[in-house]
Amino acid sequence: MATLRQPLGARRRDASQALVLTIVCAGVVLASLDLFIVNVALPQMARDFHAHGLGDLSWVLNAYAIVYASLLVLFGRFADRYPREQGFLLGVAVFVAASAACGAASSVAMLIAFRVIQAAGAALMTPTSLGLILATTAPERRGSSVRAWTAVGGAAAAFGPVIGGLLVAASWRWVFLVNVPIGLVALVIGWRRLPAVPGHRVPAPDALGAVLITAGVAVLVLGLVNGGGWGWGSARTAGTLGAAVVMLTLFTWHTLRHHNPLIDRSLFSSRPFTGASIVALVFSIAFGAMLLSRVLWAQDVWHWSALLTGLSIAPGPVMVPLFSFLITGRLIARFGPGLVIAAGCALFAAGSAWWALAVGLHPDYVGQMLGGMLLTGIGVGLTLPTMIGTGAAALPPQSFATGSGVINMLRQIGLAIGVALLIAVLGSPASPAAALVAYRTGWYVIAAIALLAGIVGLAALAARPRRAMRGRVASAAAVPRAGGSA
Repeated sequence: MATLRQPLGARRRDASQALVLTIVCAGVVLASLDLFIVNVALPQMARDFHAHGLGDLSWVLNAYAIVYASLLVLFGRFADRYPREQGFLLGVAVFVAASAACGAASSVAMLIAFRVIQAAGAALMTPTSLGLILATTAPERRGSSVRAWTAVGGAAAAFGPVIGGLLVAASWRWVFLVNVPIGLVALVIGWRRLPAVPGHRVPAPDALGAVLITAGVAVLVLGLVNGGGWGWGSARTAGTLGAAVVMLTLFTWHTLRHHNPLIDRSLFSSRPFTGASIVALVFSIAFGAMLLSRVLWAQDVWHWSALLTGLSIAPGPVMVPLFSFLITGRLIARFGPGLVIAAGCALFAAGSAWWALAVGLHPDYVGQMLGGMLLTGIGVGLTLPTMIGTGAAALPPQSFATGSGVINMLRQIGLAIGVALLIAVLGSPASPAAALVAYRTGWYVIAAIALLAGIVGLAALAARPRRAMRGRVASAAAVPRAGGSA
């Protein structure tokens, strides 16, 4: 077997750094795009599947976010033990097969099941793709390569709703089927050209911790989504939410006692990392709820097409890279990350409050929606890269991958909770006037959560960092991270 692998390994090592970066970025595009591309397809799915209400369909979003979040760190640990190129190709193959199955699904339950498998493939692709870049890029070029990797992922996530609107104009199934040709090309070229990157002897990851946090978050989301229908004071709702608390408490206890926990306890000895992690969770709750709310409002209340809805969202995502690249780093260097996060969260909250105050039942995009789109986009452009850059800058080099994985896990959990919270707040309004009241309440709740994230960021990161640290944070925040734009 060794003699058979040697020529293959030699041939793979002929791949240039640029080609490796291109191949793995294709995988990152797939994983990041599917975070938000599905949002604009939900109303059409509801019609095709004759679904009543958003409770069941919200799991098309939440199942992906929860599984992706909980497996990201676990699979990252697994990826350290085995060859990176094999893990990456396996992740792409699983993701592509599950995408095709999603596109052919004939029921909501079948679609959710395939989304779970799709998320598992994405969770394997993400850490192995970064590992391939770091292992195959010259030290002096690693910074630019990682920035390109994150920028591509951030752009894919940012324009997910816009691309989704274009695809849904043909059929909602294309939001999944579009992954197939991209993934197949990445598989073929990757199999032939990716270099062999061996694994290392590292402790086995904490699978029980992953099970506990997955179950805890899933049960919490279940209680939030169905609480309105069951009755918020019912024994069923109380039992479900209580079970979630028990499982998440067990996860915390297990993490504190396990010799090799899913989440490395030592990471939280750093106050900047801890603050950035809390901001990631809280801000992502607001972000997930906000993004779904503006999609549902445009399609369900204003009765816009998916295409028009996707295009109307575009101004927000455009603001994210503009501020991330051109402004955020300079502000961090001058004022420190705490004030920048607080300002970004305040602008995001102002955008949500704008909709609550300005939006009416008669469509007026420029007068009612555009200002909120721009403010939320600017808020994300300030908050997101600062949050992740602060967390990354606080970590020693050997913990960068693990720490980044933890922050991304918390972000995905926040997105799932945000979607569930919005569904709970909206309920099932019986008239357009009732829908307006429900959405206004939702937008005020989103604004309050965003302000809370800003307060946390200001409290945890208010002290102006040393000049060297500010430079590291500003450099790390130069681009939006994969899977996180508006």
